[in-house]
Parts: sequence; structure tokens; C-alpha cells
Amino acid sequence: MGAGKTTVGEILSELTALPQIDIDSEIIAEQGCPVSDIFEQKGEQGFRDLEHQKLKEVLQKKAIISTGGGIVLRPENREVLKSFSPVIYLKTDPAIFLERLEGDTTRPLVQEKTPAEIRAIFEPRIQLYEETADFIIETDELNQAEVAAAILKVLAEQ
Repeated sequence: MGAGKTTVGEILSELTALPQIDIDSEIIAEQGCPVSDIFEQKGEQGFRDLEHQKLKEVLQKKAIISTGGGIVLRPENREVLKSFSPVIYLKTDPAIFLERLEGDTTRPLVQEKTPAEIRAIFEPRIQLYEETADFIIETDELNQAEVAAAILKVLAEQ
């Protein structure tokens, strides 16, 4: 959350001429409501089921794919991601993403939570992100265009 996945994906799409697919946006379009409503109506597991199906669907396409931050929670998602590399983790210090998320009402997992509670959601995911990623890009000191450039650089060196 708050790492810039969607925006960086859009920039990469422009730079590479590949389509950009944001899994959360695809789910929102299909369900006809925001993620917060999906969580309310179907619960987190219901959303995670939709997310898993959409992940399997979009990875069949040649595209820049942006996932939600919780996609790594399911082992089967991590396996699917690993089989379709490269996977890039936009590593962001919790202090930075907490600042970015301040006032954001679109993310159901952080609504009405303290910074400590948000960190408690995020911190167990770090190891999962690192295990799943082929490359890790540190985003704290970079703007989104610089993150996109860093991704292109590591891919070119591959």
C-alpha cells in the first residue's frame, strides 16, 4: 500500500508500449463498486478469491501488471507470481507509505487504524514480498518516474 505500484505501472506502460493492467482496478470494474464495498459485502476472503482469479487471468497477457499489496498473503498467489517473472517489489519504508496513505479513504484495511496497526498489517508481508520478488527496488528516495527508470535498468541488465 502506498508504494506507487499503479502509477509506476502506468509510467512503465507508456515507456514500453505494453498495456498496463491493475488487478484492483480490473476487480472494481467487474464488480461495479470500490474495493471497500467488496470487503464490506464479501469480506476479505471474498475479495482475495476475486484477486486470485484475476491474477491467473491477467498473467496470461503480455502486460505491465500491478497487484494489490495483499496479493502475497496466499501461497498460491506467490507461486503463480514466481512462475511469471520478473516480479518486482517496490520496497517502501513504513514511515513513507504511512505518510502517503494519510487521508486515503479507498483502502479498507487501513480505515480507522492507527499507524501501529497499519505497520502490524504490513510488516508480516515484507518477507513474503522479498521471497516472491525477482528484483527489489527501494522507493523511499525516488519519485515514481525514477522508480520506473530503475525497473527498466534492472530488467535491461538481466
